[in-house]
Amino acid sequence: MENFGRTCKEVALAALFCTLFYLVAAALAAVFVRAYAPADGAVLAVNWVIKCVGAFLFPLLFVHSGRAVFKGITAGILATLLSMLLFAAIGGGFRLNALFLVELLVCGALGGFGALVGVRLRKE
Repeated sequence: MENFGRTCKEVALAALFCTLFYLVAAALAAVFVRAYAPADGAVLAVNWVIKCVGAFLFPLLFVHSGRAVFKGITAGILATLLSMLLFAAIGGGFRLNALFLVELLVCGALGGFGALVGVRLRKE
């Protein structure tokens, strides 16, 4: 049971910090992107880049050995869901589109890859 608690802690920390990073970075980026490129496609592209960087980076930092890939996948998917829920709460409603499933898959894969890279870097 101790191992389960440690696993939950690693996944929760990675997902929470990733979500916080995404919220802050997306808010800052929205200000600059709206000022220089008013197209909605630019905002969407910047948000995807920020979300992908966070999904890779925070499992790399917080997930340790022992099924790291699965922990990273879980953290990436959880962070994506949390950020969607928080933006829905802030924006006043859910806006699910066809790209959301792709976003879940990409962030999950990047989370797993980031956790794997983090574990490999710690061993050397």
